[in-house]
Amino acid sequence: MSDTHFYDPRQGHGLPHDPFKAIVAPRPIGWITTVDKAGRVNLAPYSFFNAFSGRPPIIAFASESLKDSVRNVEETGEFVCSFVTRELAEAMNETCRGVPHGVNEMELAALDAAPSTSVKPPRVAAAPAALECKLLQVLRLKDLDGKQLESYVVIGQVTGVHIQRAFLKDGIFDTAGARPIARCGYRGDYTEVSSLFEMIRPAD
Repeated sequence: MSDTHFYDPRQGHGLPHDPFKAIVAPRPIGWITTVDKAGRVNLAPYSFFNAFSGRPPIIAFASESLKDSVRNVEETGEFVCSFVTRELAEAMNETCRGVPHGVNEMELAALDAAPSTSVKPPRVAAAPAALECKLLQVLRLKDLDGKQLESYVVIGQVTGVHIQRAFLKDGIFDTAGARPIARCGYRGDYTEVSSLFEMIRPAD
């Protein structure tokens, strides 16, 4: 018997639960604020999220259905990503609720909003950091057969960065001190970053 379990996702994993999201982990959470054309606020977390360029800074989040966040960004061309910490975890979880369009999840989770500078959507005031973004493109994904999927990738360029001064130590953002959380797959699995180790890249 092989020491590894192999499967083709198109044929099923043969396990009690799909391991994909547990393998690709931890995944940082993009806590995305948008507004619709009427100016109504939407706040939702996405664990299919990350940074993809540093110069200029570009981030992206993906939704496995055409949710309000994607529609709003398509309409307005703007969004904000707030940093999710352990202290804000329960509030973030409240914003996962499936509520009707137009309901303000920020108010639902009893979160204070703070104004942005370069875009209209507000940021979460309690977040140690937030990234204001303007839309570059929305990609609808396709599979190997060319079939369009109900998966949408929203790519934005960062046009403004907010950092709470309490988390700047000698000019360096204190990631471990902020205690970010990340998704780890399976139903309710998260992790918290509370320590770092340093490993310098080898010289070329």
